[in-house]
Amino acid sequence: MSFQPSPKKANPSPKPKRRASSWSDFWVKNTHSNKPLNPVIFTMQLSPLSKKDPDNPKAQTFFSNFSKIDRTLLLPDEVLLNILGRMPDSQRLSNFLVCKRWLNIQGRLVRSLKVLDWGFIESGRLIVRFPNLTHVDLSRSCVVSPRNSGILLHHGSISMHLNTGFSPIYRILEENLLSVEVIDRGLKMLANGCPNLCKLMVVGASEYGLLSVAEECLTLQELELHKCSDNVLRGIAGCKNLQILKLVGSVDGFYASWVTDIGLTILAQGCRRLVRLELSGCEGSFDGIKAIGQCCQMLEELTLCDHRMDGGWLAGLSYCENLKTLRFESCRTIDSNPGPDEFLGLCPALERLHLQKCHLRDKNSVRAMFMVCHAVRDIVVQDCWGLENDIFSLASSCRRVKYLSLEGCSLLTTEGLEPVIFSWKELQSLRVISCKSIKDNEVSPALSTLFSVLKELKWRPDTKSLLAASLAGSGMGRRGGKFFKRT
Repeated sequence: MSFQPSPKKANPSPKPKRRASSWSDFWVKNTHSNKPLNPVIFTMQLSPLSKKDPDNPKAQTFFSNFSKIDRTLLLPDEVLLNILGRMPDSQRLSNFLVCKRWLNIQGRLVRSLKVLDWGFIESGRLIVRFPNLTHVDLSRSCVVSPRNSGILLHHGSISMHLNTGFSPIYRILEENLLSVEVIDRGLKMLANGCPNLCKLMVVGASEYGLLSVAEECLTLQELELHKCSDNVLRGIAGCKNLQILKLVGSVDGFYASWVTDIGLTILAQGCRRLVRLELSGCEGSFDGIKAIGQCCQMLEELTLCDHRMDGGWLAGLSYCENLKTLRFESCRTIDSNPGPDEFLGLCPALERLHLQKCHLRDKNSVRAMFMVCHAVRDIVVQDCWGLENDIFSLASSCRRVKYLSLEGCSLLTTEGLEPVIFSWKELQSLRVISCKSIKDNEVSPALSTLFSVLKELKWRPDTKSLLAASLAGSGMGRRGGKFFKRT
C-alpha cells in the first residue's frame, strides 16, 4: 500500500514591511495643506533626526548641526510679522540685518518714511521694500543738491546743500528742483503702490500728479504742498477726504508761486471736510476767506504764516462759524486796511488766539483783530515786535479771557499789563516769561492779591533778577571774591 504525503500548505504571504517616510511623502503632505515652502523643507531636513537606526549607531544624520538651524523657518510670515510688530521701536532697526526674509517682513511694518533720493521711487524699490506706507515725506528728495557740500540751507521742513561758489541770487530752490514731469511720474508710481496713503509732503508737483494721488489714495487725510499755485489746487480739489492741509505759496529766497482767491475758491469747493488749514506765503482777500468759511464748515483751526493778503480780509473770518483756533506766524501785518468796524463781524466759536513773531505796530489792524476775536479765551503772544502798552490795551475788549501767555515782549511794562489783567474777570492762568520791561518791584499789592487766587502762575519776566535771586548767599557774582583770593 502506497503512502502519499499530504501536500504542504502554502505559507501565507508575509506581511509587507512599512516603508519609512520619504521626502516625497513630506512634500505631498505639506503641499496639500497649503503650508509655506520653508516649513516643508525644514521638516524634510529634520525627519532623519527623529528616527535613528539602533542597529547602526554610526549612521550619519542628514542634518548634523541642529543647533545652528534657523527655527523661524517653521513660522509663517503672518506669525513672524505679528511677533516683530510687538517689538519696541528701538529694537526693530536691527531686524533688517538678520536675513532677506526678515528684511522683507520688517519692511511691511514700516508706516512712515522720509525719502532722500528720488531714484528710490522711480526704480520701484520703495514700493517693493515698503508696501504698507501711510506717511511719506518727499520734500528733500524733490531737490537736487550736492551731498559733499558743507553748506546747508534750511527753511522749515526743506533742507538743501549748496556749493561753495553759489551766488546769493533770488529763488535758489527753483534752480535745484526736479522737473514737474519727473515729480508727477513719481507721484503716480507712489499712488499705485501705496493706496492706503494717509499723509503726503511734496514740493513742486502739478495738478496731474496730485490728481493721480487723489484717484488712487482715497484715504488721504493730510497733505503738505510746497510751491503751490492756483492751477495745482485743481488737483487737490479731488481729495474728498482731506482734513489737514498746508499750502506754501512763496518763500523769499527759495521760490515764488502764487495762491490767490481763485485757488482758495477751488480749494473750498473741493475739500469740504477740512478741519485744519495753514496758508503760508499765500495771497488772497475777503472773497477767498469767505469761500473757505462758507464751504468748509468743519474748519476748526486756521494758520496764516507770512501772508500777503489784501486789506479787508479779516472780515471774511466771520463766515468761519466753527473756527476754534486762529494762528498768526511771522506776519508783517495783520490787515493793512481792515475797514469800518461794522463790517468786521466776529468768530463766535473762537477759543484760542496765537501770535508768534508778528509785527504788531499797526494799531488799527490789531484793534480789528481783537474785535473779530471778541469771544477768545486763550491768548498767546510770543516774540512779537511792537507790542507796547497802548497796543496791548486793545486786548481788554476780549472779556472772556481765561489764559494769557506773554513771552519775549520786551516793550510791555507792568503799568500796561496790570489794567488789562484786571479787566478780565474770568482769568485763571497767567504766564509771563522774558519780558524785561516788566519788573518785580513794580507789582502792586492789588496785582499780588490777584496772583494768589490764580489757578496757574508762571512769573519770570526778568531773567537777570531771577538769576541774582538764585545766587543770593552763594558768594558768586562778586568779582570772583570766593574763588580768586590774593596770596
